[in-house]
Amino acid sequence: MTGHSDFPSQPLQNGNGVAEERQFGTLAVHAGAPHDPVTGAVIEPISLSTTFAQTSVGKPIGAYEYTRSSNPNRDNFEQSVAALEQAKYALAFSSGSATTATILQSLAAGSHVVSVSDVYGGTHRYFTKVASAHGVHVTFSPCIELDVEELIRPSDTKLVWIETPSNPTLGMVDIAKIAEVAHRHGILVVVDNTFMSPYVQNPLKHGADIVVHSVTKYINGHSDVLMGVAAFNSDDLKDRLTFLQNAIGAVPSAFDCWLAHRGLKTLHLRAREASRNATAVALALEASPDVISVNYPGIDSHPHRKIALKQHRDGMGGGMLSFRIKGGQEAANRFCQYTNIFTLAESLGGVESLCEVPSSMTHAGIPREQREAAGVFDDLVRMSCGIEDAEDLKADALQALKKAASPQTVINGSA
Repeated sequence: MTGHSDFPSQPLQNGNGVAEERQFGTLAVHAGAPHDPVTGAVIEPISLSTTFAQTSVGKPIGAYEYTRSSNPNRDNFEQSVAALEQAKYALAFSSGSATTATILQSLAAGSHVVSVSDVYGGTHRYFTKVASAHGVHVTFSPCIELDVEELIRPSDTKLVWIETPSNPTLGMVDIAKIAEVAHRHGILVVVDNTFMSPYVQNPLKHGADIVVHSVTKYINGHSDVLMGVAAFNSDDLKDRLTFLQNAIGAVPSAFDCWLAHRGLKTLHLRAREASRNATAVALALEASPDVISVNYPGIDSHPHRKIALKQHRDGMGGGMLSFRIKGGQEAANRFCQYTNIFTLAESLGGVESLCEVPSSMTHAGIPREQREAAGVFDDLVRMSCGIEDAEDLKADALQALKKAASPQTVINGSA
């Protein structure tokens, strides 16, 4: 299994301004979190002002002029994410979808993108219905490691987009292999790391150029913030994406940045517990005769388990899993209605456990043929394991599974 040595410590300024090496948990608590120089407050204040005074024309008192361009809370949050993703820069946006849109908007008209087929429904929607409006076209691949080279258009392809693990089938992609091919052609590689969080996986280490997150999920972790972030090392990307961040204006509020930064400080604790819980639930489901198959990279039956061992901290599988239930879509629907701890709802990555049926919910906008080609069948259930007790989550999943497998059982419990 991959050891912690594969996730090196990062520098953090001590009280004397000297950079010292710190491990992930220490960085999560302290990166981007200076003590207030006036009051000494150990928790940063929320800077709600939209504008900042100037001493004379064009000379602001401090580093800030207008909150769309920059804000103290946003700056601190971005510094924290950059530290945890082992990046030089990070930029926050008003949502994960806004992050995706800004990156695609940075491409010139006529650009071509290669993407994995199994992506978040909102990403698929943007790629197929919005990106083409400004001349960017996307080709989807169900086996991107095998055919990325032949899908590249030498003069047009500018970006390769990866989700690993993918949403919702938990397919894995070897980031280094894709990066080697893409970089040989001068193409950028973007990895959506939402499912894993910076604690479990750091794509930049494996050759990615940009890593993106829906902050709404694991980074914030409390289902009360809508936000996105991109992290990277390139100075050129910093100039291009910062310009678009300000020009388009899809930026998060100061309060949301403050909340997300607070949530990020416990990411390592939450991600570890969610991964333990998901492993327990996945193994319990895998042993059930009412389950066709389980998708979870943290167990040995996953076909790409070796990639998880290579790319994930300690070979962890993360908090997300999906499974196909016997009985088709009706059984999948019943399962989600019979759970007591797992709440039937979209989204993921919060402290509470959730479940949903992607074909009818998060991925309903994708045509059936395309969905099924990517493994998103009507009988697929996606589960986000929170930080409750593993035994309770296992028991809840198994009791719901037993009831869902009995067609004569109705929601109120009577036959």
